[in-house]
Parts: sequence; structure tokens; C-alpha cells
Amino acid sequence: MFSRPLLSSAFRQASRPSRPLAAQCLRPQAARLTPLQLRLLSTETKAAIDKAVGSAPVVLFMKGTPETPQCGFSRASIQILGLQGVDPKKFTAFNVLEDEELRQGIKEYSEWPTIPQLYIDKEFVGGCDILMSMHQNGELSKMLEAKGVLVPAET
Repeated sequence: MFSRPLLSSAFRQASRPSRPLAAQCLRPQAARLTPLQLRLLSTETKAAIDKAVGSAPVVLFMKGTPETPQCGFSRASIQILGLQGVDPKKFTAFNVLEDEELRQGIKEYSEWPTIPQLYIDKEFVGGCDILMSMHQNGELSKMLEAKGVLVPAET
């Protein structure tokens, strides 16, 4: 016969709404943000971020600049993009430390709580941890090649 705690545990597990593992790991839900983190983006901020995201095929919101990153995660993201061979002509970076509205707004825009954040062709890819994983498993190189943002091979 089953013990009561085992049944209770099994019932709780079965009654929870199921979400794919990737959704649990890769994309935090707005409901998980604290009330202080959750606020409405102003129309002006959203428009400015839309413009920034569309300003180049590869856009990185980071702490510092590509030449002088101000955190290890931003440095790692720049290094990954360099190792992948992203064309500098198709890349731009925004220093969120220069603008507090951008720093908070980009987190709300993407519903992703950390910086750096990478966008490729206006699509949010992820933060440093996602970039690292995609770099290691080969997904990032395939994506960058498919989007045509790598330095052309010399012939």
C-alpha cells in the first residue's frame, strides 16, 4: 500500500500544469517578476528599443562596450561573437550602463531579467548562458550562417 506522503507528492506533481523543460529553463514568465521589476514600458522607450534592435542584423545590449566590457558575461558574449566570426559591419552594441531607462527597459522588452542580451534579425536569442550553450552545441554557428551575418570567407 502507498504511504500518504507519497500519494500527496504524486498528486501535487500530476496536478501541476506541465510546461516544456525548455520553456522552464530558457524564458522566465512575466508572472515570476516582482512588482518592482514589472512595469509598463513607456511608448518612447519601446520605440527607442525597437529602433535599436532593428539598427543592425546582430545587436547586443551589454554592460560596457565591445572594446571595454564592464562585466564578465558581457566580455564572454563579445568573445563568443568574435569566435563565431560575426561581421563587424553587421553588428552593433549598446552600453546599458549609459542609460538607466534602457537598462531597465530592455529587461521588460524581452521579458529576460539579465544583461547581456543578444538579438539577431530583431529576434531575441538570449543572454550569455544561452549564447554559451548554443556556441558549444553548434546551434549559434548554424543560426549566424543562415542569417548571413558572418565575415565572408576569403577566396
